[in-house]
Amino acid sequence: MRKTVLMSALGSCALLGAGLLLTGCKPDLPVAGAQAMIQAEYDHRPAAAVNITIDETGLRQGVTANYWLMTKLYPNKYWADFQLTPEGKKVVKLPAGGDTFQWRPESLTDKRFTLVISTVAATHLKARDLQDLQDEVGGKSVVYNEAVGLEGVPDALANIAHNASNKLASKHTADFVIEGGAWKLKGIE
Repeated sequence: MRKTVLMSALGSCALLGAGLLLTGCKPDLPVAGAQAMIQAEYDHRPAAAVNITIDETGLRQGVTANYWLMTKLYPNKYWADFQLTPEGKKVVKLPAGGDTFQWRPESLTDKRFTLVISTVAATHLKARDLQDLQDEVGGKSVVYNEAVGLEGVPDALANIAHNASNKLASKHTADFVIEGGAWKLKGIE
């Protein structure tokens, strides 16, 4: 009887061990751990300036924040030239260089005209709003928002960046695999 119980116990252990080998014993990967790996990847990349689209609202906000001043208003009353102020030069740069940009909408009611500027401050992207991790063949994946970082950007410029003409976040998917017994970030799509 003892021999039968012992053989059954050993058989169960062998079956359990074989099952673990076949299925693989994966360590846990919490959402916070996945977010930390994605953020570490973003922080490892070189910091970059943020491109900000200036629409009509942003143009007015920039004047109010003393980032640029109108230097010339054209006879049609909707074209104008603007020059960056000393304060503006500290926080933004123009794509073509220099310190003057031209505002040239098609008409007085044209709300589609925009201009792109860049921040002087370089920042890193941020991983936000991670969904639940999904099991995939060979690993896990997670969908999240990749957001523009606005650290070091003055509040007035951050408010301009939050206008409707700017897209500050986009959905991405991160894939994870186990290497050497630990989870590693495989890639971001």
